[in-house]
Amino acid sequence: MIETLVWIALALGLVGVYLSWTAGRLDRLHSRMDAARAALDAQLVRRASVVLEVATSGVLDPASAIVLYEAAHAARQAEEEHREVAESELSQALRAVFADSGQVDALKAAPGGAEATEELAAAVRRVPMARRFLNDAVRAARALRRHRKVRWFRLAGHAPFPLAFEMDDEPPVDLAERP
Repeated sequence: MIETLVWIALALGLVGVYLSWTAGRLDRLHSRMDAARAALDAQLVRRASVVLEVATSGVLDPASAIVLYEAAHAARQAEEEHREVAESELSQALRAVFADSGQVDALKAAPGGAEATEELAAAVRRVPMARRFLNDAVRAARALRRHRKVRWFRLAGHAPFPLAFEMDDEPPVDLAERP
């Protein structure tokens, strides 16, 4: 009788340790996801700020400057539920304005334009990487949260189900290829 109770206690202890380990892993994934979301947010704000700076520099033709300014301003002011669309529209505006390599060369030739071009190129290259890191973390958290043990024992607590950040983040070809 006592031997059976010891085995039951040992089995319950092992299950408890396993569930605790799984909950810790899920917590680390949520933390990684939060850090990746903050990094993506920082990169999106940085990209919009650089685009606003370029748009107001006076180097671009007025139509291009207005298109970039409005898209960047909308991206910075967008509410969370409309952010993906606003950021996609900024990416599309960047591709439309910088579709012609002459526009990139004109920006680079202006006083202070080389630094602005490099900063813009770095900003548009970092956004897809930051989004990929976030979506990888979301994918891993979703996979773990789909397991029955996580659902049955409510190991995720009251954390919302992780959502990927889906946007058009394709950079303009001429800017993405700059060293």
